[in-house]
Amino acid sequence: MTLRGEAAERKRLADLEAARQQRLRWEAAMQQARVDYAEAYRVKHLETQAEAWHHATRLAEYVAARAQVEALPPGQEKSTAEAWLEFADAHLGRLNPLSTTPQLPDVPEPRPDDLRPFLHHWSPHGPNSY
Repeated sequence: MTLRGEAAERKRLADLEAARQQRLRWEAAMQQARVDYAEAYRVKHLETQAEAWHHATRLAEYVAARAQVEALPPGQEKSTAEAWLEFADAHLGRLNPLSTTPQLPDVPEPRPDDLRPFLHHWSPHGPNSY
């Protein structure tokens, strides 16, 4: 009876240690997933800004073709065209992400499902969840 009791106690302690080790691995995976999530968020933000910059650059080329407007004789048509270019310039200032100093974006707190793609085989809900 004593041998069975000792064996059961050793198994119980081994199971506790295995569970502790699994929890530590899960916690490390969660920490790395948060780092990977932040990196992916920043990359997406960068790509979005680059697309906005390319769009603004194309529009800026259009607006830069002012020679036709400047060549117009004074009058209503020229005034209307100048107002349009003034609007376009202001819009470009708002559209171009480089019209202000670039800053590292604040990464929002990830929800559990946001971390799922970075956790490989782990669940964001715990080491024993699936």
